[in-house]
Amino acid sequence: MIKRIAALLASLVACAALLAPAAHANTGGMEWDKFPVEKLHDTAALQRGAKVFVNYCLNCHSAAYMRYNRMRDIGLTEEQIKTNLMFATEKVGDVMKVNLDPRQAKEWFGATPPDLTVIARSRAGAGGSGADYLYTYLRTYYADDTKATGWNNLAFPSVGMPHVLWELQGVRRAVYEEQTDPHDHAKKVHVFKGFEQVSPGKLSNGEYDSTVADLVAYLQWMGEPAQTTRVKLGVWVLLFLTIFTLIAWRLNAAFWKDVK
Repeated sequence: MIKRIAALLASLVACAALLAPAAHANTGGMEWDKFPVEKLHDTAALQRGAKVFVNYCLNCHSAAYMRYNRMRDIGLTEEQIKTNLMFATEKVGDVMKVNLDPRQAKEWFGATPPDLTVIARSRAGAGGSGADYLYTYLRTYYADDTKATGWNNLAFPSVGMPHVLWELQGVRRAVYEEQTDPHDHAKKVHVFKGFEQVSPGKLSNGEYDSTVADLVAYLQWMGEPAQTTRVKLGVWVLLFLTIFTLIAWRLNAAFWKDVK
């Protein structure tokens, strides 16, 4: 148990080390887009998100504190999980690990890809929730020949992770406009103006945004699978406490009504 806790802490540290610069690198004042939270209550969206996660993320990133059979909580049967979502193991009770050698991964990407079990929870910040950040991050990749991977990202400049969803989104380039620095009129600055589609992907822009939202919804759910149950239970607890408070108040008034 102690080893598992230590491993989880190490995973959180790795996530922070890899992703923390994003919170401070937006010198242009970029704001995180709002994740469509209704996706968290859409079982079909969570199932689609699980499919995207297994096919595109689980190749390099693990989710070592999540078991495959926990996906029964989003309406999948064990047979569906085994048939469609299990490629690296045979037991549905196994955790979602990858066979990628950490040393090779560090050589290829500059850092070991972090575990994603609690990535959505760990990335919450002043800009919004962790889901907001991931939703923005996965939608702001663009081609950049000056980077080793050939990709860059507005939310995380000089990111080491390549754009794994590029086949779905297509290839885009960032369009910048040269403007006078408002703080020093003798200098020029490049201001981001938008994206230009270089080649189309398998999905339209709207379809891609929806797919990313499904994926982020799954990542958010995976960080706390019992979240929906906890929220529902909390409503009932508050309702019970409200009724009990009213009863206690009336009992107290009845017990003390003859005391002067």
